[in-house]
Amino acid sequence: MSGTWDELIQEIKSRLDIVDVVSEQVILKRRGNTYWGLCPFHKDKHPSFAVTPSMGIYKCFSCGEGGDAIKFIMKTKNMEFREVIEDLAQKFGLEVPKTHKSNGSTRELKDQMLKATEIAAEFYHDLLLRNKTENAELALAYLTKRGIGQDIIKKFHLGIAPKAYTSLYDELRKDFSNDVLEKAGLVLKSEKGGFIDRFRNRVIIPIQNENGQFIAFGARAIEEGQNPKYLNSSDSLIYNKSKTLYGLYTAKDAIKAEDSVIIMEGYFDVISSQAHGIENCVASCGTALTQDHIRLLSRYTKSRRIYLSFDTDSAGQKATAKGASIIKEVFAGLGNIKQFDESYIASNPQSDRYACEIRVIAPPEGKDPDEFVRSVGADAYKMYMQNAPLYIDFRINSILKDKDNYKTPQEKAQYISTIIPVLGEIQNPIIREEYTQTVAGALGIDSSVIKTELESYYRANIPRVERIVKNVTKNDSVVQKAQKILLSVFFVPDSHLTFTQINEMIGETAFNDEILIIVKSTIDKLICSVNNVKELIEHLYTEFVDNPDAQAILPELVEHAQAYKDLSEEEFRNVIKEAIAKINKCKHVEEVEHIKKKYKGIDDNDPEALKIQIQLRDKLRMKKEKSEMN
Repeated sequence: MSGTWDELIQEIKSRLDIVDVVSEQVILKRRGNTYWGLCPFHKDKHPSFAVTPSMGIYKCFSCGEGGDAIKFIMKTKNMEFREVIEDLAQKFGLEVPKTHKSNGSTRELKDQMLKATEIAAEFYHDLLLRNKTENAELALAYLTKRGIGQDIIKKFHLGIAPKAYTSLYDELRKDFSNDVLEKAGLVLKSEKGGFIDRFRNRVIIPIQNENGQFIAFGARAIEEGQNPKYLNSSDSLIYNKSKTLYGLYTAKDAIKAEDSVIIMEGYFDVISSQAHGIENCVASCGTALTQDHIRLLSRYTKSRRIYLSFDTDSAGQKATAKGASIIKEVFAGLGNIKQFDESYIASNPQSDRYACEIRVIAPPEGKDPDEFVRSVGADAYKMYMQNAPLYIDFRINSILKDKDNYKTPQEKAQYISTIIPVLGEIQNPIIREEYTQTVAGALGIDSSVIKTELESYYRANIPRVERIVKNVTKNDSVVQKAQKILLSVFFVPDSHLTFTQINEMIGETAFNDEILIIVKSTIDKLICSVNNVKELIEHLYTEFVDNPDAQAILPELVEHAQAYKDLSEEEFRNVIKEAIAKINKCKHVEEVEHIKKKYKGIDDNDPEALKIQIQLRDKLRMKKEKSEMN
């Protein structure tokens, strides 16, 4: 247990893995000892954002943003330092010292909302299991019709919301304020005054976050003519539908084990599939698929093999196209999307060559996953999954199905124009040639026709070269660069010299930059209490939590340090000596210039002029002699 606030902070930092933290927002790809991705702080088209686990820091080499895990959370979630520490303390089961507990904090409100939502889930579930409300029989009949029995009801914690207006409210008002219940989305203000339950006369589908906490509900109508068919919780402090996937908590282990995930459309698609052994499936919560959903899933599958399994009707086809587009956007710049299937074997050992792999499960029966699994069976669904085509094959096959409907040359020309953009997405020329030959053969035309159309397509779609306006920043002076070098040597991992030895070599060397003086004095204070570079960095970020300018300089110093990590001890010492010499020389030049300026400003008619001139000349002579000696 952490006794003080500082001890709590260090305990939290020791438990944080910066790769895990950053991966919640950024898809990372490992290269050597560094992870790379698209920067979340500017519009990044090529991976310029680096995470270095050994140092516990991130750095964008394009926009310059950098920091540690806590700073990343603060910036991406727009949270204060105290809020982040309180959140992480709760996550790790650590107690916040009484002296630093916030009264009426957002954290406290979230805790109350989570507790109320959990009790609500148990309340609805108990009513259904024990048949305690008048509409429970109707709900059970509806679920039975969908092939859902007691075991599935228990596994997914399904429930029933009574018809009465205030059943849940009356249960919760004893322990929670109206404000908490309303913000949790459990009750609504009544037009007549007071509060009423948000969900009534509906099958309740609790939504859990990836940690298993109940955060929201989906509610399905059970009577004829009851609208809307589905009623979902609104976004709140504990629930963001664009970042939440239904079924992930119960699916994440299977996603990791099978190194793949199936994205479906609805709650019952996931419930039926998971209940019948297809456990690596999830669905969005009443909203379209988002980039945040894909980033979330990428943390659980290394190969990033994603199956889209939507309805096969027109709306489902559009959802598939939109979903594939979102996935491509997320992985843009991180490598190629797999575009050629050597085989349909899902466990392709070469999968790590690709940024991701998109496949489509579309059984010909035209049923959604829920209906297909219940009527045809899970084994049949798994067979379609094993033979699921890549998205590009799915698109081309879908277009080729209609080829016989186009008879005249004009119709064929129009038809070919629909398939050209699909072929145009293929980057690899060998793979593109394979597909071109396949399409030409299927259409019974010469492949040169398609190649000509492709060339026209490429000319018309040459990417516009964007004019990049670089920020004009003041370059460091020679003395500033030398001072940064002196500070950066503290951050060289496995250095030949200890922190104390480095400090002794630097000695009384003068620093003239305000921020660098602060960094140097803080390092002086810390070097006796830290054991390695990573600990030094962690403590510095904590020390500078209220000094963003000092924090901002740390990634730059760590970056400079990389240049000195493979030097011999003699070379390392020479780096320090040369930086000190450069600082002293600059200081000398500055003093000489100051004396010259003062000398020029003396009035020759001043009675004291001769005396001052002699004194200044002597100082200049001494400075010159000292300079020549150095």
